[in-house]
Amino acid sequence: MNMNDAPLQKEDPGLTIAGKTYRSRLLVGSGKYKDLDETRAATVASGAEIITVAIRRVNIGQDPNAPSLLDAVPPSEFTILPNTAGCYNAADAVYTLQLARELLGGHKLVKLEVLGDEKTLFPNMPETLKAAETLVKDGFDVMVYCSDDPIQARMLEDLGVAAVMPLASLIGSGMGILNPWNLSLIIEQARVPVLVDAGVGTASDAAIAMELGCDGVLMNSAIAGARDPIRMARAMKLAVEAGREAFLSGRIPRKFSASPSSPMAGRVA
Repeated sequence: MNMNDAPLQKEDPGLTIAGKTYRSRLLVGSGKYKDLDETRAATVASGAEIITVAIRRVNIGQDPNAPSLLDAVPPSEFTILPNTAGCYNAADAVYTLQLARELLGGHKLVKLEVLGDEKTLFPNMPETLKAAETLVKDGFDVMVYCSDDPIQARMLEDLGVAAVMPLASLIGSGMGILNPWNLSLIIEQARVPVLVDAGVGTASDAAIAMELGCDGVLMNSAIAGARDPIRMARAMKLAVEAGREAFLSGRIPRKFSASPSSPMAGRVA
C-alpha cells in the first residue's frame, strides 16, 4: 500500500475544561511531597498543566510569613485547581472555594469534594450536590469528585458542572479501578469531561482509565508516595498518553477463539 493511502491518525484535540484546552490529560496533586523542590520536580516530570491545591492545608498566600506553594508551581506556568479537601459539608466547601477565589484574583476553575467520613473519605453526595448547585450559581467552573454512580453523575451534569470526577477506589488506597462497568456507564452518557479521581496506584491503572474512554486522570498519592516520585511521575505521564492512544486506536474485540496473526491464504507450503 502506498504511504499516501494509509489511513490518517485521529488527532487528539486535547482536554477541554470550561472552555480552555490542555495538552496533558494528567492532573496531579501538590500534597505529600517531602518539600517544595520535590513537588516542582515531580510536577514538571508529569507533564501536567493542572495542579490541585488543598486550600485548607496548603499555603498559597494565607500566611505571608510561610513558604508558598505558588513559588514552586506558579500560576504563570500551571493552572491552579483549588480543592476542598477536608470539607465535610456544603457550607464549608463553598466558603473554602470563595476564599480561594479571593486569594487567586478571581480564579473560577475549582475542584469540589465534600467527604462523608474520615475513614473512607467517600464523597457525601447530598452535600456535594448542594455545594455544586451553589457554586455554579456563583459563577464557578466546578469539577466534582463524586461516587461512581451514573445517576449522581447525571444530576451533577444537570446542575451545570464543568467535569465529573468519579473515584476509581478510595482516596490514597492505590487499589486501582474497582468498578470499570460503572465508569463506562458514566462515560457513555456524559456531556462533560469525565476524569478518574482517587485510587490510582500505578501506571497500569492510569492506562486502563484512559482505555475505558476517560478524558483524564487525577492523582496525588500514587506519585508522591512512590519510592521515586519523579520517575513515577514520568511513568504516569506515559501511561496516560499510551492509554489515550489505545482508546483512539480502537482495540480488537474479545472472542473465545484463536485468530492467526499471519493469513492462511497464499501460503508457500
